[in-house]
Amino acid sequence: MLKQSDNIWDWLSPEWFTYQTLSSFDWVYPVVLYALPAILLLFLLKGLLRAGSRNKLDMAMFEGDVKWHWTSLLRFLPNTVFILFMALVLVALARPQQVNEQIEQTAEGIDIVLLLDVSGSMELEDIAPNRLEAAKEVAIDFINGRVQDRIGLVVFAGDAYSLAPLTTDYQLLRENIKSIAFKMIPNDGTAIGSALAIAINRMRESDAKSKVAILISDGENTAGSLDPVMAAQLAYAHHIKLYTIGIGKDGQVAYNAGADGQTIYVETKLDESSLREIARIGEGRFFRADTKDALQTIFANIDRYEKTEVTEKRFRDTRDYYQVYLKWALAMLLLWMILKNTFITNVLED
Repeated sequence: MLKQSDNIWDWLSPEWFTYQTLSSFDWVYPVVLYALPAILLLFLLKGLLRAGSRNKLDMAMFEGDVKWHWTSLLRFLPNTVFILFMALVLVALARPQQVNEQIEQTAEGIDIVLLLDVSGSMELEDIAPNRLEAAKEVAIDFINGRVQDRIGLVVFAGDAYSLAPLTTDYQLLRENIKSIAFKMIPNDGTAIGSALAIAINRMRESDAKSKVAILISDGENTAGSLDPVMAAQLAYAHHIKLYTIGIGKDGQVAYNAGADGQTIYVETKLDESSLREIARIGEGRFFRADTKDALQTIFANIDRYEKTEVTEKRFRDTRDYYQVYLKWALAMLLLWMILKNTFITNVLED
């Protein structure tokens, strides 16, 4: 896109008529451009009418062939210049301009910590491809929908670890979630209380308007040194809202293929009581997810409950370029007037 500068001769550049430049404009009155073909039709109609009513002068010509000379084409030059003048006027009337719009988003974000169970039971395949991978995919989608919220990650099995601090670097969070794998915590088990304690430590000194912990697990607390109910009470004391999600189906669930290639089935049943109690104390909600779609719906609901109000400020910088084409039109008009007062208009047509 060619831009005007302080040089008064920039409008003479032929780049103003390239397809790239013309297609980059926003046209205030684009309907005017539809009149461009009408100019040619008017001149064509004028030529036809003139040809039918023109008087011819009988003259005695010498014998021999009359040879064509290129100067006979000069008679078309004034009309061609006038057509260009009219076309440029229409382009200027369509008012080409370039709009540079910038959007600035501001929000009073909230703090969110995702707590993800990576114990061995999360390898069950009742939710394809398995419980852990489904939870990771939905967690990434949840992060993609947040604006200006600080989000942290905690993973737990028999022990609990902080995988990412509270941050607005969502790319870092996505990469950390993708890196989560089975057996990344050697000690197997489900240390829900310890995971909650880490989340509380992350948010207890935060001055965010809202603090939320989202716990995803498929089992009851079997490890760690802190009782989950006590951890929930500590979260309540620090004004941290707790959402708990019980993931998985009850009954016979496929685990993986054994050494002989046969699928192994295990009996599983989620103990909801502990997760419900944690959510009740933390003034949040308990959800049950036995499919990936249900898990996505749960996160969509949490996203709606804890929505951050985003304020947008739009800055529009509009610059008109009709002056360029108006200058070209005036130049064509001046050239036409000069041509009309020269010998060119006297060139014989036939």
